[in-house]
Amino acid sequence: MDISGVSAIVTGGASGIGEATVRLLAKRGAKVVIADLERQADKGNALAKEVGGSFCAVDVTKTEDIINAVEMAKSMGPLRVLVNSAGIGFAQRTIGKDGKYESAANIDVFRKVIEINLIGTFDAIRIAATAMSQTEPLEYGERGAIVNIASVAAFDGQIGQNAYSASKGGVVGMTLPVARDLSAVGIRVNTVAPGLIDTPIYGSGEGSEAFKANLQKGVLFPQRLGDPAQLASMVLECITNSYMNAETIRVDGGIRMPPK
Repeated sequence: MDISGVSAIVTGGASGIGEATVRLLAKRGAKVVIADLERQADKGNALAKEVGGSFCAVDVTKTEDIINAVEMAKSMGPLRVLVNSAGIGFAQRTIGKDGKYESAANIDVFRKVIEINLIGTFDAIRIAATAMSQTEPLEYGERGAIVNIASVAAFDGQIGQNAYSASKGGVVGMTLPVARDLSAVGIRVNTVAPGLIDTPIYGSGEGSEAFKANLQKGVLFPQRLGDPAQLASMVLECITNSYMNAETIRVDGGIRMPPK
């Protein structure tokens, strides 16, 4: 699929994997809506100015925010691309050490991670796909492509990643049924599952570098953290390769995460 002149939405697009994806989509000629939280407005607007796109304040737990982003994208060109990169992580053990119910995992935190990472992803899919379904079909009836960002934690989550792994496993699990569903209107759906990608989530400074050096020991080859641009490259392939559909692809240097 040629994305030159089309509009695209990238949730979580102001930093990390989302930012790298925004840059690559813009480089290929797409008009990109950077959909991110209001507190990311400065970074999002600066990036939008740089790539010729637009920033839209979006909390993916709010349907009205997603609709605003979709409407903004439609005003820039036919909406044919959605990349779901917004998400959070949180680590907590399932039970405490004292045997008390109160020290078990915070169920509200579990709900929040699911609401953002899984429900927010599906909400963005259903709203954006509705708009895509009204566009003129391209060759072979194609109307658009959706790429979700999951994680290798969907397959080999570590201790404490109960909520995160459940949310990302849900994204992986819905990829095929949603792709089957949306095939009726010519929309493809794929998921990319990153391993250890070098993003701002790890912080900066000497302590951060030492932490990342320890993490990368489990990567087969090349034994380092991945670059966001390498992840974005796979996202772009899932969008532009019109025979890619209903797949989940690990981009992880061959790592299999240990229990902790």
